[in-house]
Amino acid sequence: MDAAHKDKDFIEFVVKNIVDYPDQVFIERTIDDLGVLITLKVAKDDMGKIIGKGGQTAKAMRVLLRLIGSKNGERVNLKILEPETGDEVTLPGSGIDDELEI
Repeated sequence: MDAAHKDKDFIEFVVKNIVDYPDQVFIERTIDDLGVLITLKVAKDDMGKIIGKGGQTAKAMRVLLRLIGSKNGERVNLKILEPETGDEVTLPGSGIDDELEI
């Protein structure tokens, strides 16, 4: 497995095993000046499973992605999109001050 894509493969594995509609999971990996961005979109009925109570599931996935990225010397972020609008989901307490340094 290519080390550069372990982050995408990890998220794909986790998300497809959580959701009820794995065939509707869309994951895109892009690289820019800020690092790696993993964009995730799932079926409307699966959003609650991906976000979790109080955003805990999404936060845990972000922490694990950052750990994977740090092993490769990359900064990895996860963006979760609303199924209907394509807008980014805002999690409770997901401000800049909540950034985790690894």
